[in-house]
Amino acid sequence: MSTDVFPKTRRRRKTQQVQQNRPEHDPSHGVSWKLILLAMGVVAVLASAVAIIKGASSKREIGPRLTHTIKRGDLLVTVIEQGTLESADNTEIKCKVRGQNTVIWVIEGGTKVKAGDVLVKLDTLAIEEAINERTKYAHWSQSAADRSNADVTISTLAIDQYLDGQYRAQLMTLEKDLAIAESTLRKAQDIFSHARMVADRGFVTKLEVERKEFEVTRAKLNVGVKETEIDILSRFTMKIELETLKGNLNADTARHEANKERAFADAHRRDRALIELEQCVMRAERDGLVIYPSAAAWKQAPDIEEGASVHKDQVLLLMPDLSNMQIKVGIHESIIGRIKPGLPTVVTLPDRALDAQVSSVASVTSPAGWWTGNVVKYDTVIQLPSVAGLKPGMSAEIEVIIATHKDVLTIPVAAVLETAEGDFCWVKTAVGAERRALHLGDTNDVFIVVEAGLEAGDEVVLNPLAYVGEAQTKALKPHKAKRAEPYSKAGADKRPADISSEDGKKGATP
Repeated sequence: MSTDVFPKTRRRRKTQQVQQNRPEHDPSHGVSWKLILLAMGVVAVLASAVAIIKGASSKREIGPRLTHTIKRGDLLVTVIEQGTLESADNTEIKCKVRGQNTVIWVIEGGTKVKAGDVLVKLDTLAIEEAINERTKYAHWSQSAADRSNADVTISTLAIDQYLDGQYRAQLMTLEKDLAIAESTLRKAQDIFSHARMVADRGFVTKLEVERKEFEVTRAKLNVGVKETEIDILSRFTMKIELETLKGNLNADTARHEANKERAFADAHRRDRALIELEQCVMRAERDGLVIYPSAAAWKQAPDIEEGASVHKDQVLLLMPDLSNMQIKVGIHESIIGRIKPGLPTVVTLPDRALDAQVSSVASVTSPAGWWTGNVVKYDTVIQLPSVAGLKPGMSAEIEVIIATHKDVLTIPVAAVLETAEGDFCWVKTAVGAERRALHLGDTNDVFIVVEAGLEAGDEVVLNPLAYVGEAQTKALKPHKAKRAEPYSKAGADKRPADISSEDGKKGATP
């Protein structure tokens, strides 16, 4: 049989030409010829279909397929992450000016500077106005403090002045008056005695004696008044005046302390503003490289740029120590239990590969959210050797070597079928694919350590689900036993597949 590959129009044109050139023949002869051809075609189609079906069945059971020969070798179990280089010891250039300030100039990131070079300049207009205002208040407060200090001195002197001056003068005056009164009393008493003696002889009238007696009585009363005045001065007047003067001193002292505090505060604000005016120009503390701190993942640019607002204690620039470099990566929670300080690590840079090691593993996970895809990871620090040419921000691929297995049997992950009854593979034999139950060990996601079930030289079928009907049946069986707990609860030294496989193999039969 032949197949016509001409288009329909061309076929029709050729048929017409053949019929024009064909001689006339018997119609019955043409019909029988067509029936014979039709019967032969049906027989050929049926034969071909039977051959195809038989070949497909034979190919499915014992035909060629992708296989892998089991052999012994070394297996590295690693975890690969991406990260960027950073310095383990950064000199931070922080903003020391209070409040919000505007950057008017900043040095370009990646510049090498010398100690004392200008790195950042902030706007100083608001600080200069604050200096002028605080200077005015500082002068006012100082003048009030000086005045109150004089008041304190005056109040202190007033106490001494009263005790050593006014009080003594008043006391001496009263004592003098008392002495005069006592002298007048004695004189009046002498005159009265003389008058009575003269009156007995008839030289002085009785009225004169009574007048002299009255003089004595008045002199006695005058002496009593002077004694009372002295007693009141000593017991009351002096104490009242002294307490008043002490109260004035205390009040003046308190007022002076308040004025001093106000003067100190205003002067301190002025001096602090003067210091902050100098801090608006930030300079390099040492020679080195200047870089910008990393911006947040959702931001388009770093926080430090001309026109940006910065606040006190914000890190504006970093000066990394290039001799002490590290990489901080996030390790997924499913395998963090196997990551320990000291594990060897291979760090692949764009131009070289370095041998490093894990220096620390965080005990608390980093915050997870929409920005991390809700993936929980633990910060792990990789310490790099001190070599030249390492710079912050360089991209790197980090391969942490978790375990090294020497001279072990390994099987490709693609050849293993995990089922409810355990882990299986199919070995190619002369009569077809033979199922084997496996006891598996560690894995690096490409190969798995075979602890039992296979021998070196066995040829296992890759992707058995695509070629072996028994594998499909095993995969479709419902899980009768409870699966193992997630890896994070089952233990840090087992991978999730190992845990589920061990639980599934309990009571399993090949």
